[in-house]
Amino acid sequence: MKLHANARTCFHCRSLIVSRVIDKREAPSAVADEFRVTPRTVHKWVRRFRTSGFEGLHDGSSRPHRIPRQQLKPGSELHDAVFSLLHSPPSDSGFNRTTWRLSDLRAVLCAKGIVASSRNISIVIKRAGYRWKQARITLTSKDPEYQNKVEVIHQTLSQLKDDEAFFSIDEFGPFAVKKRGGKSLQGPKQLRMVPQWQVSKGSLIVSAALDLSKNQVQHFFSERKNTCETIKLVELIRKEYKSYRRVYLSWDAAPWHSSAELFEKIEFLNGWAEHDCAPDIQILPLPAGAQFLNIIESVFSGMARAIIHNSDYASLEHAKAAIASYFEERNRNFRNGQRRAGKAIWGDEPAPAFFLPANNCKDPRYR
Repeated sequence: MKLHANARTCFHCRSLIVSRVIDKREAPSAVADEFRVTPRTVHKWVRRFRTSGFEGLHDGSSRPHRIPRQQLKPGSELHDAVFSLLHSPPSDSGFNRTTWRLSDLRAVLCAKGIVASSRNISIVIKRAGYRWKQARITLTSKDPEYQNKVEVIHQTLSQLKDDEAFFSIDEFGPFAVKKRGGKSLQGPKQLRMVPQWQVSKGSLIVSAALDLSKNQVQHFFSERKNTCETIKLVELIRKEYKSYRRVYLSWDAAPWHSSAELFEKIEFLNGWAEHDCAPDIQILPLPAGAQFLNIIESVFSGMARAIIHNSDYASLEHAKAAIASYFEERNRNFRNGQRRAGKAIWGDEPAPAFFLPANNCKDPRYR
């Protein structure tokens, strides 16, 4: 019979120990001395015999009843788990609160089998560029339909056909053209100064749509954010994608994205889609307050970091030319091959161009 490596007795000796105590009524301490074991061991085998008979005297499995999972360290797995949870309102997880606490996050993650310390959860949030006061404002949507809207978008993207396109839409700005601050390479006696009060050289708004299947950006410049400019962008997409059967448009809950005028225009365009040989337009809005899931925000953050951060354009037209050149170069590189584009300046975009519930597309440093 195979014994445990540290076993002091075999099945026969255990039977003798039990017999001496139960049948001959000898003192457990005397039996322990004779068999060179502790009185505790004698009591253990007597107890097992009375519970299970002779079967209880065999070696049992040394496998523990419960194996605690090692706590997750800060990394991609814990990051995705934390932010997928942090984006949804606490009420979805049964907490009667409007903001998340570290203890709440840890409790829900543990219930899902993801064990991590409060310290490691806090490290993950801070490494993403957020502090707890900001996280309460920018990282959690209070939309009661949050889960449903996210699931619809995720399912639509997973089943997207070749004759369908999905667009992430938003506006960048208003952006004032003036001298911008930031880190730059300077000599030992140089100190770059940015005036606190400046006369703006003009301002602009970039209205843009990101095709998630091709990773291509359509854009134009606007002077204001309103329904008319949104309709203009919808018509631009409709014209550029005439050969497609359907296009999906996803945007945040800004008033000009949900106006009655916009929906009436889209309904009118859909009524003429077959006559115009144009695609059918479907709207899949993001949850309210969930700009962090809008993929094009990541493109805007990468653009701001590359050509707006630390800039000093001579005029409004120079700024427009730089932005247009950025999008043109980005589209060309992703069109030629994403492997090459990954090493270009847009490799610093906060999130890749595909939808994930754990995305943090809006970089607070470059937006």
